[in-house]
Amino acid sequence: MFAFVGGVAVASACSSGDDHRAASTTTRAAGTTADATTTTEAARRASVGDLVLDGSHDYGNRYADGILPVGDGKYRTSGAEKGYVYVCRVPAGGGGGAGTRGPWFSSDGTTYDVNEKVAVDGDVHWDASFSMLVADGTRTISTNDLPRDHTTGEFPVQPDDPAYQYDRNPNHIAAQSLTYDLNANPEFNDEPQCVSGESGVMETGVALFDAFDAGGRDAGAWEVQDRCDGHPQVSSEYHYHTASSCITDTGVNTVIGYALDGFPITGPKVGDHNFLTTADLDACHGITSTVTLDGKAVTTYHYVMTQDFPYSVSCFRSTPIQPPRPG
Repeated sequence: MFAFVGGVAVASACSSGDDHRAASTTTRAAGTTADATTTTEAARRASVGDLVLDGSHDYGNRYADGILPVGDGKYRTSGAEKGYVYVCRVPAGGGGGAGTRGPWFSSDGTTYDVNEKVAVDGDVHWDASFSMLVADGTRTISTNDLPRDHTTGEFPVQPDDPAYQYDRNPNHIAAQSLTYDLNANPEFNDEPQCVSGESGVMETGVALFDAFDAGGRDAGAWEVQDRCDGHPQVSSEYHYHTASSCITDTGVNTVIGYALDGFPITGPKVGDHNFLTTADLDACHGITSTVTLDGKAVTTYHYVMTQDFPYSVSCFRSTPIQPPRPG
């Protein structure tokens, strides 16, 4: 069930589905002088954390059976802690989300079987728009937030959809106008910063949110998403909380998105039957290794999408931008 589609920096207009795709074009800026190269190398050294991937180590496949821990209420407000989300504010509670616990939960509510979880029906194609440009130390990503690599379910959830009895998401999916001006050379800070809802943007063109629903429950366990693990919120912004099963390149060296602080996001796969989990990462859900960034092999800190809670960015290792407002 664990899959990703990865890529390097692109500037393109694409859409989901074979009949609607447009061509992709790579755009990036490279240093042309010795001074520029030295500056870039210094920036890369500043982007390395203390926890380093051991490519020869067998990290195992801890969740091969699809039984995952539930992360309800696992947040901190005063600092980062492994396995928790360092939130800027306590979840308010209420405000929608799943109305009842699905049968994929264990009887005691501490685990759930992701292979038994229902998904919202539908196979909706969208006209997606996505571009990425790296220049003058800034990575600018512009997207209409519609997935360019996959379809979505039908939202609002229809009454005849089996998902409706658990999560009656009334929201629509609609095109947004989102521009992320990210730091292309983020510096690793020992003092993490908190997360406030949205945490990044994926190369599918879709926004990435943190692990919680509005009530501080584990969104991956409670909320019912479509077959690509996405759904819309009240402003019609389609987003993921967890690893999308429609992203097929799960390699730990493959960049599949960017956090709001500019650090890349990768998959967890080190090798066959060898996957990183939360236990293998630092308090912000990251590690240092060599990744393919803008077509080059770069050693840097990066966040990792894992199967288990908190799934992705759980605090920021560099200064984040404010996410663009949906609209």
